Amino acid sequence: MDDDCRACRAGLDHCHGTLIHHVLHAGECTEDGCAGEVLAHAFAVDCEAVGCRCADTGSAVAGAA
Repeated sequence: MDDDCRACRAGLDHCHGTLIHHVLHAGECTEDGCAGEVLAHAFAVDCEAVGCRCADTGSAVAGAA
């Protein structure tokens, strides 16, 4: 952890990585060994921002109904 981080100094469980929210899968983090959505993340993005296509699959299924 980083000594300059407020959450580190306070001893709070958190992650310095970015949480990626997926439509069809569990969230994943950019930090190795992170527990994913279990820990607090200062940064989070939708999976489309990193080129994931799982949202397209979900909309294609919804459109077929």
